[in-house]
Amino acid sequence: MFHSYKYLAFFFSIAIFLVSCYNSQKEHGRYFHYNEVTGIVSLDPAFAKNQSIMWPVHQLYNTLVEVDSNLELKPSLSKHWTISEDRKTYLFYLRNDVFFHNDAAFPNGRGRKLTAYDVVYSFLRLRDPKTASPGAWIFNNKIDSQGFKALNDTVFQLKLLRPYQPILGILSMQYCSIVPREAIEKYGKDFRRHPVGTGPFQFVAWEEGQALILKRNPVYFERDSLGRRLPYLDGIKVSFNDSRATEFLLFRQGKLEFINDIDASFKDEVLTKQGKLRRNWEGKVILQTHPYLNVEYFGFLVDSSNALVKQSPTQYKKLRQAINYGFDRGKMILYLRNSIGIPANSGFVPAGLPSFDSSKVKGYHYNPELARKLLQEAHFGAGNPPPPIKLVSIPVYAEMADYVAKQMEEIGIRVEVEIVQKSFLLEMTSNSRALFFRGSWIADYPDAENYLSVFYSKNPAPPNYTRYRNPAFDDLFEKALAETNDTLRYQLYRSADQLVIDDAPVVPLWYDVVIRLVQPNVEGFKPNALNLLELRHVRIMN
Repeated sequence: MFHSYKYLAFFFSIAIFLVSCYNSQKEHGRYFHYNEVTGIVSLDPAFAKNQSIMWPVHQLYNTLVEVDSNLELKPSLSKHWTISEDRKTYLFYLRNDVFFHNDAAFPNGRGRKLTAYDVVYSFLRLRDPKTASPGAWIFNNKIDSQGFKALNDTVFQLKLLRPYQPILGILSMQYCSIVPREAIEKYGKDFRRHPVGTGPFQFVAWEEGQALILKRNPVYFERDSLGRRLPYLDGIKVSFNDSRATEFLLFRQGKLEFINDIDASFKDEVLTKQGKLRRNWEGKVILQTHPYLNVEYFGFLVDSSNALVKQSPTQYKKLRQAINYGFDRGKMILYLRNSIGIPANSGFVPAGLPSFDSSKVKGYHYNPELARKLLQEAHFGAGNPPPPIKLVSIPVYAEMADYVAKQMEEIGIRVEVEIVQKSFLLEMTSNSRALFFRGSWIADYPDAENYLSVFYSKNPAPPNYTRYRNPAFDDLFEKALAETNDTLRYQLYRSADQLVIDDAPVVPLWYDVVIRLVQPNVEGFKPNALNLLELRHVRIMN
């Protein structure tokens, strides 16, 4: 025990020393700086459940396949793969030039070559209940009992229970990053703060609440079109200022390379209502916008066996439909978000995905007359208004919730907004204690299955926070997963999406758009629909 305390004290002193050295010497290297307002709770990819973790994990690790800027799957650790005729067996042929980062977990501190056995180990670890990964569900009901097998050092075999077209997308998720057994065994639970991967950057120091520092991996396997080894940057520094105002000030001072999204309190200073840079910002920063595979919504708990639902007017489909018709999504995006976003007038599946087609999935437009008619059909009206409905939201969406609540009053529905912290709301929705709640769903991979799984009755919460159950939907969903023809699969996706929208367990608000403010001396920094932080090709010019 004494030795472990000495080790921890030594580690923290080294971390603080490295952070201070970095701050005093940063002009001597090309480091990419960004701020993470929410902090980072883990650098273990098995816990990469949100963007704050996914971003650094993407720098530290690799997956078998990855998604490119066109939302197409391409090789990463694998060179290529083959699929059997019955579409249940996949063989991945791995690169032979990938090494784990140098680390004390390995003999002589030198990172060893990655093999197919590491892939097997990583996937089994992800599924192991002892790991307690929030991503353990991604292989549920998909993988054969002997589904992960290394045929030799460079060939990994994946066997499915039945054909499942989105499996390659699943394998691109950060959860599926490859880790070395040696590091897991050496650091145990402390692996969360001592990551060892194969990625373009490797771990230096993490002083929680202060800074995370990564440096360039000098033996990273990828090269650019001219044969130069990636990445170009010397490293990355992440700060953890929890104030958006401080973050914005640091960006204005040139101390951050970019900021992701613009806080509501600064939007009008920077952007016009049409979402363009104001004149006094032109030439000083670069504004990047790009469709983002994220849908923002309000959800209803629709489990008819739940006592809360039995006592609530939200149990009635026509009332839920009335809420959907009762507010103007277009004006909400214009006035509250400076046109950053696309009004969600189609399905739950957002714009940007190949299967999206607003002409074939009909959602809700502002129609207060129809909303009042639906209320009457649900046996509510001027003389018999529904009891008040509580909408639980989080601070950053308080304005949106108030906007909807105000418009609901005009059609005869009283909505009471309760603002809670995000962690508490997640606990409430996971345990069926929120009847009407704010939610969002960000794609882990570019396939509509990722969104429709939110309504599959066999899925727990997450992802099925509404507890939606419809056998007709389940049938369409399962057929889509087995369909290998993309055109037919997209038709099934759209039919399933339309069914959900008609049943109205959710109120889609808007399809998101990535918005970034970037310093003008940053080159090669491209936005993408998954809003992953992609830094392999980034340069910082003098």
